[in-house]
Amino acid sequence: MKRLMLAGTLLVWSATAGLADGLYWVVGNHADGKCHIVRKIPVVVGDVWFADGPYTSRGDANLARSTITECPKVDPKEAEAEAAADK
Repeated sequence: MKRLMLAGTLLVWSATAGLADGLYWVVGNHADGKCHIVRKIPVVVGDVWFADGPYTSRGDANLARSTITECPKVDPKEAEAEAAADK
């Protein structure tokens, strides 16, 4: 019975980690005073003061970033550079 419970726990854990692939989060960073879009599950600690998401596309994350009041307005050139670096 213990083996079955352990196997089930490992299966759920690995499936959860796999579902995070292809998702986006908006993260506020105190170090540079900006909000970034990231593809890894953020940990709100240290310089990171908030995380919002997950979003299924980068466009959805960009829209969310534009509606979050704590995020400063993003220069379109910066957004393009950030999107290119993400690929």
